[in-house]
Amino acid sequence: MNIDFIDKGKSFDWGKTSEDYAKYRDIYPKEFYDYILNLGLCKDGQNVLDIGTGTGVLPRNMYKYGARWTGTDISPEQIEQAKRLALEAGMKIDFLARQAEEIDFADGTFDVITACQCIWYFAHEKTAPLFARLLKTGGKFLILYMGWLPFEDKIAGKSEEIILKYNPDWTGKGDTVHPVWVPEEYLKHFDLISQEEFRVDVPFTRESWHGRIRACRGVEASMPKDVLKLWNKEHKAMLEENAAKSFTIKHYVSIAELRKK
Repeated sequence: MNIDFIDKGKSFDWGKTSEDYAKYRDIYPKEFYDYILNLGLCKDGQNVLDIGTGTGVLPRNMYKYGARWTGTDISPEQIEQAKRLALEAGMKIDFLARQAEEIDFADGTFDVITACQCIWYFAHEKTAPLFARLLKTGGKFLILYMGWLPFEDKIAGKSEEIILKYNPDWTGKGDTVHPVWVPEEYLKHFDLISQEEFRVDVPFTRESWHGRIRACRGVEASMPKDVLKLWNKEHKAMLEENAAKSFTIKHYVSIAELRKK
């Protein structure tokens, strides 16, 4: 995948991260899921479509609340991992390898559409009317995001420094608490009815933080293997020197709730 304003157009492939993504990126805390449930969404028989589902983190963690889930992702490798994990957990979730712009269901199929960590990857002039068409009257579109805070957290900051050493074009750097992006194309088809940010501390071990960082766009999804090997060695050494065996990383959650006009 190449997108001009992301990583200066440098290509990345989520399929290269799929095994690590499945193992290390199921990290959203209870507060994240509670916020969604408190909106009255993704529960109690609702039909939910998760766009950019990755390894199915959102559907799998919210499955117990009674929604019927479908997850789509551009990467076949991500979908393969999602299917495996759902099968192992005894969950009936439909997972499809589909580009967001090419999703095809009947009009008014879904009560809720979710897009977690992926809103910037879509062709919004296509997906905004598509998502509205797929939703029932009054249906909701949730844009979800959680990011670490490198200027407030020593370990997160040092991890970013090492990513940038080996991948200076990475534009995922320097996050601060701010509202998740709602592209203007969606406001033609949806009303923005709520938007909120809140802080969370997410627990990690050295291994799990290393794996989570490796599974980000700026590392395993885009680095050549020889560069990844150098990054891997330096990042592990940094954690050995600076991090306890178990620690927390400062993050924030940002969520926008939109309703179909």
